[in-house]
Amino acid sequence: MINFQDLNGIQVELSFEKGILPIKAMHVLVIAKHEEKWLLTKHPTRGIEFPGGKVEENETLNAAAVREVLEETNVEIVNLEWFAEYMVHEKNPFCKAVFIAEVGYIHEERANYETDGAMWLTMDELSNCENLSFHMQDQGMQAMLEKVKNT
Repeated sequence: MINFQDLNGIQVELSFEKGILPIKAMHVLVIAKHEEKWLLTKHPTRGIEFPGGKVEENETLNAAAVREVLEETNVEIVNLEWFAEYMVHEKNPFCKAVFIAEVGYIHEERANYETDGAMWLTMDELSNCENLSFHMQDQGMQAMLEKVKNT
């Protein structure tokens, strides 16, 4: 378990062991790589980040992950695998499941994205990106990226 404060000063717990955290994950985050580039999206207010979002009513975590990536990037993912989960201890605490996945299909036609669409960055570009969302810059994200590079 990794405990840290995010850049907003909020306590966060990160676990690479499933089912350790005290509340059920109702949010998802997906880390996918294709041809040595990470799949990211640009949120209109937060900045560049991995795709993800909230689980809808009667939806599984896996289904939410696939849907959110498609909605935000127009990319279909396959071989989805649970990777980690983290709990954010804000006023209304929440837990987010993190998945790793492979890119199955990239739709070329422009869709109505919830974000500015797909962005593809190498590890160097990601490391030097100045417009990352706040949670892409914290200790937990660094730990996840380090671990996913070794899987």
